[in-house]
Amino acid sequence: MSKPDPQQRTTAPDGQPDSHQPAWRREFPLEVQQDNYVARRDFTKYLGLTSLAFVVGQGWIVAENSMRRSKGQPPIKPIVTLDQIPVGGALTFAYPDENDPCLLLRPDEHTLLAYGQKCTHLSCAVVPVMDKGQLHCPCHEGTFDAATGRALSGPPRRPLSRIILDLRDGIVYATGVELRSV
Repeated sequence: MSKPDPQQRTTAPDGQPDSHQPAWRREFPLEVQQDNYVARRDFTKYLGLTSLAFVVGQGWIVAENSMRRSKGQPPIKPIVTLDQIPVGGALTFAYPDENDPCLLLRPDEHTLLAYGQKCTHLSCAVVPVMDKGQLHCPCHEGTFDAATGRALSGPPRRPLSRIILDLRDGIVYATGVELRSV
């Protein structure tokens, strides 16, 4: 066993020599100067492990997306009868499953629009402001155009996902989701 470098060695807090120190101090001689020292090899090891964690995370995201795509198109789901939603009104529904809140808008007699209700910034629920023709996110004061779903102001940069609608025999059906980017 080699002797420690005298410049790297400190005295114990009580000032006693090493022979009078408790067993734990002799077994774990942690010196204050070396306490924050990280060897190049240790730094490289931590850097490699962190990089590996990022690669595994990205692989998980790719796997999740490929599993979602393999499921195919979302189901065709009836939402409401046309006479149950007034002109200038809005209705919430879930599509394609119960964990995906959506908004059905009827801005005029002949127009039906539907969007995912989660804001593209931090997934807060957007609420319709029909008199302004906007969808408003109260969390960070973001606004979306109700006619297109495109972001108008605030932190959101991406448009809302559009729900594809079909009107058959007076019943409004959701038939798919259009994910859009800018």
